[in-house]
Amino acid sequence: MPRPPALSPSRASDFRQCPLMFRLRTIDRIPEPPSAAATLGTLVHAVLEDLFELPASERTETAALGAVAPRWQRMLERDPALADLHENDAALASWLEDARGRLRTYFTMENPTRLEPSGREQFVELQLPDGPLLRGIIDRVETAPDGSVRLSDYKTGKTPHPRYGTKERFQMRFYALLIERLQGRRPALLQLLFLKDGGTLVLRPSDEDIANVESEIRDLWHEITACARAADFAPQRSRLCDWCSFQAWCPEFGGTPPELTAERAMGALGIGV
Repeated sequence: MPRPPALSPSRASDFRQCPLMFRLRTIDRIPEPPSAAATLGTLVHAVLEDLFELPASERTETAALGAVAPRWQRMLERDPALADLHENDAALASWLEDARGRLRTYFTMENPTRLEPSGREQFVELQLPDGPLLRGIIDRVETAPDGSVRLSDYKTGKTPHPRYGTKERFQMRFYALLIERLQGRRPALLQLLFLKDGGTLVLRPSDEDIANVESEIRDLWHEITACARAADFAPQRSRLCDWCSFQAWCPEFGGTPPELTAERAMGALGIGV
C-alpha cells in the first residue's frame, strides 16, 4: 500500500527553489534520469551504512574502500540504466575514485570503530497538528547511556559558506522537531558531515530553533496549499535551472507543463483528504 503524501526536507527545498519543479516532481511525478552526482551520494551512503553492519573492529578504511565496487555492482543489478551515467570505462573509474575519496575524507572526520549507532537510515514520520504529514530518513542516530541523542547526516558535497547553508540548517531543525515530538526528548546535537572537503556543520537545537522550524514549515505548507487550490505552481528562474531535468516542461524554456486541476493537486498532496 503506498504511503500517504508527506513533506520532507528535500521536497520543502524543491518548493523554495522552484514551485514548478516541486509540482512536476511531487504531483505529476514525471520520471527523471539519474544523475552522476545523486548516484554518487547514494553509493557513498550505502557503503557507510554497510560499514556499520560490521563488527566495530572491522570498520576500517580498507573495508570501506573495498566495498565500493561490489556495492556499485549491486546498484547496477537493481537498475541497469545506471550504466549510462558514464561515457566509458575511464569515466566510470574516475567516478568510483571520487566515491573512494569521499570515504577517505570520512575517516579523517570520525573513527567508526568507536561508534555504535542506535539507528541507521531511520525512517521518521509525524503528523503536524493542523499541518502537513512530515517525513524523513535520518542517516545515523546515536543514543548515549544517559538517553541523550545525536543525529548525523552525510553530505557528499562541500561545506556551505557560513553566509549560506540555510537549506542544511532547515533539514537539521526539521529532524530535531520530528524526534522531539516522536520521542519526547530533543536531540542534544545535530551534525552534517560534508565528505567532499571534511567540513562539519553542528547545531545544538534550542527552544527557538524548534519554534522557528515549525513556523517555517507551517508558512511553507500554507504557500503550497495556496498553489494547489489555485492549480498554479509558477516557475522560478535561477542559476540552478541549468541542472534541472524538467526544462522540456518549463515555460521559461519554451515548454508546457501537463494540465493541472485543483482537485488533482490537492489529492496528490493530501490536502483536504
